[in-house]
Amino acid sequence: MKMNRLTLASLLTVLFLAFGAIWTLAQDADRDIERIAGEVYRFRNKFHYSVFAVTPEGIIATDPINAEAAAWLKEALQRRFNQPVKYLIYSHEHPDHISGGEVFADTAIVVAHERAKAKIVDEQRRTAIPHLTFTDRMRIELGGTTVELSYVGRNHSDNSIVMRFPKERVLFAVDFIPIETVAFRDFHDAYIEEWIDSLERVERMDFDILAPGHGRVGTRDHVRQFREYMQDLHREVLKHARAGMSLEEMQQTIRLPKYEKWLGYQSDNNPNNPNNPNWFPMNIAGMYRYIQNHRRPN
Repeated sequence: MKMNRLTLASLLTVLFLAFGAIWTLAQDADRDIERIAGEVYRFRNKFHYSVFAVTPEGIIATDPINAEAAAWLKEALQRRFNQPVKYLIYSHEHPDHISGGEVFADTAIVVAHERAKAKIVDEQRRTAIPHLTFTDRMRIELGGTTVELSYVGRNHSDNSIVMRFPKERVLFAVDFIPIETVAFRDFHDAYIEEWIDSLERVERMDFDILAPGHGRVGTRDHVRQFREYMQDLHREVLKHARAGMSLEEMQQTIRLPKYEKWLGYQSDNNPNNPNNPNWFPMNIAGMYRYIQNHRRPN
């Protein structure tokens, strides 16, 4: 009886380790790779994420993040899958996501929105310059895997795209759809009302799994939740601005209790805790600045 229990325990241990090996394919303290669905995987570099799809004819990769992260990923992909990166797709032009593209330039065709390429060239970003660009939509097929690229309008930038893997029902969207998290800081370089429109376009897309550029994986319903947050915040700041309230008064007055459990809504007052930032007052400031610059008559 003891032997049977030991055998069962050993078997369960082996199965547990094997299951973990399937889902976490490579990792160190700052980086890891996990499967999302089918042959679509998620790469983490500290607090940044990208995705990639493995096919018999090569790999479709997305944001390289930076040169060091890209080099780590390239080695991990070669070791685990023995396939080169054939396509590298940029989500938008911000350097904290698309730096390091040159690491894959020996094998990959680089793809981005046409505005992203223009900014990469004009601002001399340290990454590979896109070979292919598009304005509204592009479809890439490789080894039986398809990814659909869509420009859904201006939001966090004027060139953000979403990438949909229809077979796996996964959507990759960076920076403009956080999961149960308020917006990052003060909406720098953002287009608020168009951002809301772009979220509505994403809500109409057909997918189940939302993979953001930061934070945990979510669902399509999280797009609705963040769109409602943006609308609620815009409505409250606009109402108080029309009442003549100052920014400082708004930051003391405006509360959106529906979202008080979200990351970034309130801080534990520890400036050294990156997992509990205090972005909600900054969201109010950014929204107020936007409204002041785009204010319509009452």
